[in-house]
Amino acid sequence: MRHGDKQNNLGRTASHRSALLSNLAIELISHKRITTTLAKAKALRVYVEPILTRAKADSTHNRRIAFSYLQNKEAIKELFGAVGEKIANRPGGYTRIIKLGKRMGDNAETALIELVDFNEIYGGKVEEKAAPAKKTRRAGGAKKKADEAAANETEEKAAE
Repeated sequence: MRHGDKQNNLGRTASHRSALLSNLAIELISHKRITTTLAKAKALRVYVEPILTRAKADSTHNRRIAFSYLQNKEAIKELFGAVGEKIANRPGGYTRIIKLGKRMGDNAETALIELVDFNEIYGGKVEEKAAPAKKTRRAGGAKKKADEAAANETEEKAAE
């Protein structure tokens, strides 16, 4: 029984699955979108998103960790270069999975997995925003003061 086992083994041994996901991640980083089965796309998202998070901060340590997963110098250059710059302001959710239907030969469910920031059709031109102001826990403190000041002014005018 597989109680609590959330990993999709994809019908492969651990070493075969590791190699498969590594190769898919390299292709995703280099081509920005790939077509594969839905199960592989979902497994790839779990595999590649932490690596993409590492790419946001370009350091030797992060490069070495990413290289331990990918084992491909060109993919690491692309990841920490173009991809890292595009996803720097995104707080997560770097990939998108789009279902494509069933494959002709074996009726397998296929999907397109892509890097979100590299698709101009869905997202349009994304303007880079400055970091949003830090929200405080005080619910409307400044607003209450402004409302009180306005109420005091109306009371003074009514008294005259």
